[in-house]
Amino acid sequence: MNKQHALLPITTLAMTFSFAVWGVFSPLASTFQQMYGLSSVQKSILVAIPVLLGSVMRIPLGIFTDRYGGKKVFSLLLLFIIFPLLGAGFAHSYESLLICALFIGMAGTSFAVSVTFVSKLTPAEKQGAALGINAVGNIGTAIASFSVPTIAASFGVKWAFWGLIIPVVIMLILVWFGTPATDVVKQNEKKSMLSSLSVLKYKHTWTLSLLYFVTFGSFVAFGMYLPTLLVDLFHLSPVDAGLRAAGFTIVATILRPIGGSLSDKIGAPKILTVVFIGMVAGALVIAFGMNNIMVMTIACIFVSIMSGLGNGAVFKLVPQIYPNETGAVTGIVGAWGGLGGFFPPILMGIFKQATGSYLIGFVLLSGIAAICLILNQVVFRKKA
Repeated sequence: MNKQHALLPITTLAMTFSFAVWGVFSPLASTFQQMYGLSSVQKSILVAIPVLLGSVMRIPLGIFTDRYGGKKVFSLLLLFIIFPLLGAGFAHSYESLLICALFIGMAGTSFAVSVTFVSKLTPAEKQGAALGINAVGNIGTAIASFSVPTIAASFGVKWAFWGLIIPVVIMLILVWFGTPATDVVKQNEKKSMLSSLSVLKYKHTWTLSLLYFVTFGSFVAFGMYLPTLLVDLFHLSPVDAGLRAAGFTIVATILRPIGGSLSDKIGAPKILTVVFIGMVAGALVIAFGMNNIMVMTIACIFVSIMSGLGNGAVFKLVPQIYPNETGAVTGIVGAWGGLGGFFPPILMGIFKQATGSYLIGFVLLSGIAAICLILNQVVFRKKA
């Protein structure tokens, strides 16, 4: 297999393990709550804080990938995340964990790097499917959900962090030696950071950002916070809750390339219409039926299907609308998607602490999904 053919499988695997690192704190949140006597809000912040840096830094990382090539940027990113993983294993306080969690969040920027890297070498008519396959790397959060609690229970919490260093190092080697060199990748003329951010003046950038804020934000928020939610609602063990949350992530991840492929065939706006109608309904069912584990399970799986299809559809539109600024727009849209996963866990913790219920959070999700449905109809469907 030559390096160009190896690009998609290697970047997908590298993103998988990067996302496992990004999601490492979520299945350990209840453990740390017991260890340090954390409140619901403190626990929510610990879960959400990696999402913050991993979201905001997608913007410069996407631009840097456009400018310097995916091989260099991805390799440096993998090298960087080794250090906060080492530090988290030595942490002995809530404050030190927060610092490590912040920098571990850089692993989430792998999405912008990987998508930009792959899109540059994929024909336009196949980008939906290729980027959907690449985004299977999101399954890394599922790997964290079901493996991290078991590793922590068997070998200690520190090895939940240190154990992830091994696959990260392997992927660093594969990316550096197995993917195309920068001069193989078709590079745009280098632009200043300010020039690259000029895409913010276009309405499509903001529309895509809001749509992804809901579709990918739901994926991240559920993947990160569902273990905590299930422990609180149904008193499940961390291992059991992690396995159930992994199911959500796996379903959404599998559906993402299907969403991209369907978008290639019938158009992303049509897929997004179905997605947002489904998310409005699914969020309302969760809001008013979350005390029944069967209703909660079915509704969460349904939302995961909608989220996966929506993620694939949105990123079919990104290179289609912005073929020459894919990295910059990927970073911006990806950042908003990540931020869509940052705020809900914190809000859920606040609502739970203030009202004793998570109902308000899911009603808000339904309302925002309804706004996205209208925007999709007005901005994209009328042109389809």
